[in-house]
Amino acid sequence: MIWIIIIGMALVTVIPRILPVFIVESVTFPKWMEKMLEAIPYAALGALIFPGIMGVIPNNAFAGIAGGVVAILLSYFRMHIILVVCGAIATVFLISSL
Repeated sequence: MIWIIIIGMALVTVIPRILPVFIVESVTFPKWMEKMLEAIPYAALGALIFPGIMGVIPNNAFAGIAGGVVAILLSYFRMHIILVVCGAIATVFLISSL
């Protein structure tokens, strides 16, 4: 019985992830829609990251904003992702410990 439940849960998880791949392959979008769809991951990433930046330390939004600015600057200069993350963490830590 438990195997039927596990297989059922696996199918319910896999089907919604795989099905769009086959549907999107057969559809051709206009150029304007392709450009819009290319921007969606960046917009979603911003929507996920921005609330975290603002609330990283309760009652001290400045620390999160400063860490976000440092991360943006380090990314702009094409630093390695580990340096970007460590720089943002160090900035938030230093500001919050003042």
